[in-house]
Amino acid sequence: MSMLAQTVLLDLDQEFAGTRRMFERLPEQHLEYTPHAKSWPLGKLAIHLLDPPLWGTVTCTTTTLAFDGPMPDKVQPTTAAEFLRIWDERVAQFKQTLAGMSDEALHVTWEATMSGHVVMSMPRFVVLRTVVMNHMIHHRAQLTMYYRMLDVPVPGLYGPSADEK
Repeated sequence: MSMLAQTVLLDLDQEFAGTRRMFERLPEQHLEYTPHAKSWPLGKLAIHLLDPPLWGTVTCTTTTLAFDGPMPDKVQPTTAAEFLRIWDERVAQFKQTLAGMSDEALHVTWEATMSGHVVMSMPRFVVLRTVVMNHMIHHRAQLTMYYRMLDVPVPGLYGPSADEK
């Protein structure tokens, strides 16, 4: 495995494990819960949180994506077990794909377009860091607030949480 792929995986492994712990505690009975009128329901947010490893694979296997073009089919899990199965499959596929990439391939410019205009253009490894990992962390943090409001124990993500002390 290339040195850059190893570095990316070291970062992502910890974050993927934390996100998996969130799915393990998914409150199935509250998938329609919305903390605010402008917020997504918990289930929709959790489904969106399944996407980062899928987008990691897309980033590694393409050089461009049209946001207004065909997209992967959306999954509709309704149980924690289904979320975990999809998560584990997507993480495994992404890690396998990333493991086969060279440093040169990770430096290739990846672009996203909308209506034919480039809206994002950066090396693949930067897309993996920002759009995949940071985006996942952002939405996982939102989900921790939903859990807190519903009295679902929040797992420790960078050490023990208040629920684990």
